[in-house]
Amino acid sequence: MRRYVIKRLLSLVGTLLGVSVLIFLMVHLIPGDPATQILGQFATPEAISQMRATLGLDQPLWQQYLRFVGNLFAGDLGTSLFTGEKVWDQIVNRFPITMQLAILSVIIAAIFGILLGTIAAVKQNTIVDRLVVLTSLLGISAPGFWIALFLIWIFAYKLALFPISGYEGIHSLLLPAITLGMAEAGMIARMTRSSMLEVIKQDYMRTAEAKGAALFRIILSHGLPNAIIPVVTMLGLQFGSLMAGAVVVETVFSLQGIGSLAIEAIGKRDMPTIQGMVFFMALIFALTNLIVDLIYSRIDPRIHFD
Repeated sequence: MRRYVIKRLLSLVGTLLGVSVLIFLMVHLIPGDPATQILGQFATPEAISQMRATLGLDQPLWQQYLRFVGNLFAGDLGTSLFTGEKVWDQIVNRFPITMQLAILSVIIAAIFGILLGTIAAVKQNTIVDRLVVLTSLLGISAPGFWIALFLIWIFAYKLALFPISGYEGIHSLLLPAITLGMAEAGMIARMTRSSMLEVIKQDYMRTAEAKGAALFRIILSHGLPNAIIPVVTMLGLQFGSLMAGAVVVETVFSLQGIGSLAIEAIGKRDMPTIQGMVFFMALIFALTNLIVDLIYSRIDPRIHFD
């Protein structure tokens, strides 16, 4: 296990180097000039040239990239061009909200997705199965901003059970988490259903049923542990994507998380902030995949890492 983790961490370095190249090139393809954004549209060409020199934007791209990578190895994600604040400090201030939102969303998605998918598999080709498939399809297809506005109108405006916007504690993240979790729950339900249908056909399931074991115990003890591995894979990928893709939800609910910080940085063309954030999220995504792989061995003892 230890050797496997070391190998994965070493391969992670190469992956992150490749990601750094893509991040750097894509950020520099964004239209607009940061120097002009800082000085305003009425700045003189001389002032803009001087600002570009101060920011190091007049240097060749390869020199700018080497400086960017060198700062990464030193643990420096850069400094915001507009606030003068370290990108790492901005992430530390905003990351907890996004982390809480992602964890709560995954919990909601996992509970409802696995439960509905298991019920649909057990009740295959019945009205219950069709309703679960239809519900999961609606959850996947409905736009996130529409779900968010609908939940705000019902539970925040009409019933006044939750704050309409802003962060006032963990309860204020419930509506955003439901918004994010609905689509994920739909995908998990479909994956769980497909995986469980394969498991139900196995001989050990029929043997347990022939011995008179209760259906609930058969599903819980023999079915889910063998059907859950592809679902765990999806959960790991979804957790990373939720952290990186909560832009719309954080904007609608006015949450000061990573997503809203990304919107602000892109609007201002704050290149160091964009680069640092994307690199940080890529690191989180890669580490999440490693953790998911390690969880496999806990779920299924047949899996060994050599």
